[in-house]
Amino acid sequence: MSAFSRLAADWPGTDAPLRVLAASGQLGLGIPKAAFDAGIARAPHVIAADMGSIDPGPHYLGSGKMAAAPSMVRRDLAMVLRAARDLDVPLLIGSSGTAGAAPHLAEVAALLRSVAAELGLAFRLATIAADMPRDMVQAAEHANRLAPIGPITAQIAPSTHIVGQMGQRPFANALAAGADVILAGRACDTAPFAVVPVLLGYPKGPAVHMAKILECTSLCCEPGGRDAMLATLSGDGFSLESMNPSRAATPLSVAAHALYEQSDPTCVFEPEGHVDLSAARYTALDARCVHVSGAVWHDSAQPSVKVEAARPVGHRVAILAGVADPGFIAASSEILSAVCDLVAEMIPQTQDAPWTLQFRRYGIDGVLDWPTPPTTTPREVFLFGECIAPDLETARAVAAAARQHLLHWGFDGRLCTGGNLAFPITPPELDAGPAYAFSLYHIMQLDTWDALDALFPVTLHDIEKDRP
Repeated sequence: MSAFSRLAADWPGTDAPLRVLAASGQLGLGIPKAAFDAGIARAPHVIAADMGSIDPGPHYLGSGKMAAAPSMVRRDLAMVLRAARDLDVPLLIGSSGTAGAAPHLAEVAALLRSVAAELGLAFRLATIAADMPRDMVQAAEHANRLAPIGPITAQIAPSTHIVGQMGQRPFANALAAGADVILAGRACDTAPFAVVPVLLGYPKGPAVHMAKILECTSLCCEPGGRDAMLATLSGDGFSLESMNPSRAATPLSVAAHALYEQSDPTCVFEPEGHVDLSAARYTALDARCVHVSGAVWHDSAQPSVKVEAARPVGHRVAILAGVADPGFIAASSEILSAVCDLVAEMIPQTQDAPWTLQFRRYGIDGVLDWPTPPTTTPREVFLFGECIAPDLETARAVAAAARQHLLHWGFDGRLCTGGNLAFPITPPELDAGPAYAFSLYHIMQLDTWDALDALFPVTLHDIEKDRP
C-alpha cells in the first residue's frame, strides 16, 4: 500500500486540516535546513517541491543540462526523501533538473536512486516524461492548433528538446498507480502541491491558489526568502506560514504574490482550467500567518498544453571590461558602434557563417535603457560584450578583435593611449559555450483529455534497499 493510499484510506474529510510542506522554491539550489526541519516537525501530510523553470534562459532546455550542481541536487534530494519516507507521506517533485526534458529527468532519477541506496530506503518511484513528439507538434502547427504566447516564432525542426508543461492529471495517475515518490518532467508549478488536496476532495480553487503561492516557498513573506513554507487546508480555505520565524506572511504580501508571473492577477491558467481570484480574501491570523479563501475553479472546455523548446544558435564568447574614463563613457555609444563596424570589415560575415556582436553598458543601459540621457554620466561603467558565431574559433576571433580596438580607440579628450579598459580577469574573453534560443513558447490545442494523458506517460520503478 502506497503512502498516498494509506493517507486517503484514513482521511476523515475536507474539514480536517491537511498540511502541505513546500520544501524548496527550486530544489537543487539549497534548502535552508533549520526552516525545513521546523516544517517536518509539524508532521506534514505531503512534501512537494518545484525544481525548474524557463527563467534561467534557453541554455538548460537546449543543452539538456541542469542549472543546479549535482552535488547540491543530491543534498536536497537526500533531505526531502529521508523526511518523506520517515513520515510515510507522498513526495512530489515537478520540472526535474531545471527544464524537465528527458536528460534532466534521467539525471535526477539517477541521483535519487543513489541517495536511496545510501540511505537504505525502499519505495515505489514514478517518473513522468514531458517530452513532446516532434511530429505531433509539427502537425499541430500545420493545423493552426499551435498559438504563440509571446513574440517567439515556432522553429520546431532545429529544436533539441521539446517539452510540454503537465498539470495535475499525470501526478494523479502516478499516485493511483501506487507511487510513493514522483519525479516529473516539465510541470506547472502548482501541480505537485495541489494534486493531493484535490484527490482528497478539497475544493480545487483554493487548492490551486494555495499551490500558486506555496511553490515559491517564503517568497510571499516580509521579508521574502526561500525557506520552507507550510500550508494548511481546511474546508474551503487555507492558511500559510513560513517555517523561518523571521519571515511573516501578511495579507498584503500574500495577496501581492498573485502578481508573480501573471499578466492578470485575478486569473491563473492551468492545463485543466483556471482559477478566478477576483473574490479571494486574505485575513491575518496572527503577525506571521494568513488565512486565504474565495478562489473559484473553472474547468476548461478543451484540453491544451503549453509547449517549450530551444534550438542551438552557435557558440558564445563573452568580453568583460570596466571603464572609468569620463570621455570614453560619454562617447561610448558611438565608440562601441564604430568598433562593431570595424570588426565586421575585418571578419566579414557570410550567409553560411553569420555572427553577432553586441555590448551592454552596465551603469547606463545594461538592464534597461534610460528614458532620457542623464545630466551626469556614471563614474564607472561595466562593459559586457557578447559574440555568437557558428563556431568557437570565429567567436573568439571577433571578440578578441573587438576587445583590442576598444582598448586603444581614440576619442576627444583622451589623456593616455595606454588603454581605455580595465579587465577584471585575463583573458577578458570567456568561452561561454554553446548558445541557445527559445524556439517554442506556445499553447498546443488537443482534441481529447485522453490525448493529454498520453503525452505524459508514467513509468513505475520499485526502489529496493541497497540497490543503487
